[in-house]
Amino acid sequence: MSDKTLYLIQSSFQQTDAILNQLERLYTPHDHIVLMGDAVLFAQDPRVLNKQRVAVLENDAEILVGSLPAQIQKLSYDQFADLVLDFKRCIRLN
Repeated sequence: MSDKTLYLIQSSFQQTDAILNQLERLYTPHDHIVLMGDAVLFAQDPRVLNKQRVAVLENDAEILVGSLPAQIQKLSYDQFADLVLDFKRCIRLN
């Protein structure tokens, strides 16, 4: 059994700072993170940039004024569905 976790960060802009603090306590190097909705606005946050596997949905990336950091992957809905199916444990933080 795999011990990796997929974290879906779907919080409002106001809640994302607290969610990222919570994620700091939960995250392990095997885990993946997908920023969704307003949480995408935190793509430049050091707590996100120091993680190894971070992605955003292509449609959500459109709300960014600047470019997405190079280490953050853009996912189509098909790629997102494939990613979700690769995990036995998925935690939604909102």
